[in-house]
Amino acid sequence: MQLPRSIYLVLDMENDLVHDDGPSGKGPMGEQVRERNVIARTAEAIKKARQAGILVGFVRVGFSPEYQECPAASPVFSGAPKGGMFKLGTWGTEIHPDLEQQPGDIHVVKHRVSPFYSTTLQAQLRAQGVERIYCSGVSTQAVVQATVRDAHDRDYEVIVLEDACAAHSAEEHANSIQSITRFCLIETTDSVKFMNPSAG
Repeated sequence: MQLPRSIYLVLDMENDLVHDDGPSGKGPMGEQVRERNVIARTAEAIKKARQAGILVGFVRVGFSPEYQECPAASPVFSGAPKGGMFKLGTWGTEIHPDLEQQPGDIHVVKHRVSPFYSTTLQAQLRAQGVERIYCSGVSTQAVVQATVRDAHDRDYEVIVLEDACAAHSAEEHANSIQSITRFCLIETTDSVKFMNPSAG
């Protein structure tokens, strides 16, 4: 019988969104990522999770070279083809180089805001016996909120590492965190204690 497990999901920490040289690097999102020290905090959380024997997973948004999966009417994604953003196989959709990846990590490519929508995430979590999800990433008002709400409705326990998340402004981040506190626990990269659920 497989024992229950936890995973730390790193959400959308890809170059197009969080690298200083990416399209978002000079904008409000990039400023918040730097101001909140999100890259370093995420790297430290990954290290702590691995030391605790917790699974690590990386979620990223990406589209085929011709953007067949990109919704033309979406306020979030419709500009991606024109800007050349989120194109799979390019530097922009690679995970930020400061975030360590290892063989055996879970990887999910998504075409919408939620990492559960039309992806293999649910199947991979079930196969690994995951019952608890730790998560952080960008942006707080999009993928983090969507992950929390969708995971909650799939009966996962969810813990958000608040200081490893960022939005387009400090106010938007704070409002987003406040709106999900009914559905998850809020920790920081310093306070979190990574552990697997009790088998009993």
